[in-house]
Amino acid sequence: MTRRRFDLLVPGIALILTGSLLTAGCSSTAETAEAVRAPEPLAIATAAVESRSIDRYLRVTGSLMADAQAEVSAETAGRVIETPVERGTRVAQGALLVRISPSETAAQLQEADANAAQIEAKLGLVGGQPFDRMRVPDVMNAKASLDLAEAEYNRMRSLVDQKVISQSEFDQRRTQLEAARQNYQSAQNLADQSYRSLEAARARVALARKSVADTSVRAPLTGLVAERVVSVGDYVTRGQRVATVVRVDPLRVELTIPEQHVSLVKVGQQVRLTVDAYPGEEFAATVRFVSPSLRPDQRALTVEAIAPNADSRLKPGFFATALVRQPDAAPALLVPATAVETVAGTSRVYTVKDNRIEERIVTLGEKLDAQVEITSGVSKGDIIATDPKGRLSDGQQVKPR
Repeated sequence: MTRRRFDLLVPGIALILTGSLLTAGCSSTAETAEAVRAPEPLAIATAAVESRSIDRYLRVTGSLMADAQAEVSAETAGRVIETPVERGTRVAQGALLVRISPSETAAQLQEADANAAQIEAKLGLVGGQPFDRMRVPDVMNAKASLDLAEAEYNRMRSLVDQKVISQSEFDQRRTQLEAARQNYQSAQNLADQSYRSLEAARARVALARKSVADTSVRAPLTGLVAERVVSVGDYVTRGQRVATVVRVDPLRVELTIPEQHVSLVKVGQQVRLTVDAYPGEEFAATVRFVSPSLRPDQRALTVEAIAPNADSRLKPGFFATALVRQPDAAPALLVPATAVETVAGTSRVYTVKDNRIEERIVTLGEKLDAQVEITSGVSKGDIIATDPKGRLSDGQQVKPR
C-alpha cells in the first residue's frame, strides 16, 4: 500500500469509530432517561373496606364510691380497754372494733336480774312458766279463805232458818263472806300488778343486758376499716364516733347521662368501666338506678351502676369512664387499624384505583381490636393500602398484592 492511500484510509476509519461511539452513547443516555421516567411500581398489601354491624357505646364519666359507709359510734359510756383493728383492716359484719369496760354495766345487769327474780318468786313463777294469777300463792290463799267463808255462810243460813242461831250471828258470817270476797279480788289485782312489775323488771334486765353487749362495738357491715378514732384508755360517751367502716365490694359509680341519650339507659343494663389506674383494662358494672328526673342545672340524668370489686383493685374516689352499649344501628365501615395514618390530629388512608394511590382524609369512629371505623372519607368496597408506613403519596403508582 502506498503512503498516499494509507493517509486517506486512516481518517475514514476514525470517522467510522467516532460515529459508532456517538451512537452507543446516545443509546445509553436514552435508556437511563427512560429508567428515571418509569420507576418500578411499589408493591403494597391491600384490603377492601368492610361493612358490618358493631357494638356502639356511649361514653360518660363518673366517680367510684363505696357501696356503704358507716360511722360507728359507742352506744354506752365507759373506758376503752381493747382495739383489735387498725386502719385498713378487713372486717366481717359483727366483728369486734372496740371493747369498752363492762364493769358498771355488768353490775347493773346483776341488779336488774335480782329484782326480776324477786318478783318471780313472789308470783310463784318457776322455770319460766307462764303467768296465771289463779296460781299465785296470795290469790290461792284468798280463794281458800273465800271458799271457807262461803261454806260457813251457807251452814249458818240453814241454822238461822231453824232458829238455832241468832240473826246477829248470821249477819256476822255474811260480813265475813263479803270481806273474804273482797280479799280474793284484791289478791287477784295485786297479782296482776306484780306481774306488770315483773314485765318492767324484765325490760330493765333486757336493757342492762344490751348495755353489756354494747360494750363490744362491732362492725355493722362487711368491709374495710377506713378510720379508728379511739385508743385504749380513752373514755367514750354514748353516741361518740369510734370508727368508720366502708363496704368496697361492690362499688357504686354515679354517671351523668346527657339529655339526648336518656333513652339509651335502663335498669339492669351492662356497663363497661375504665379507670386511669389500670390502662387498657375494663371492669364490668350493672345499672341499678335511673333517676326519675333530670338535673335542671345540667339538663342531664343521674344513673347509678354497681361494679363488683372482690379483689379490691378499684378504690373509692377513682375517676371512671363508662361505656354504655347503644341499641343496634346502621352497619359500620371498617378498615385495618394499620391502614390509618394520623399526623397532627389529621387521619388519612390511601385508596388504590387503577394501580395509583389516592390520599383521603377520613373521620374515625369506634375502635375495635384490629380494626377501626371510618365514618367519612371512604365507601364500602374501596381498596386501601393496609400498611402505608409513610411510604405512599397521592398519585403514586403501585402494584397491589
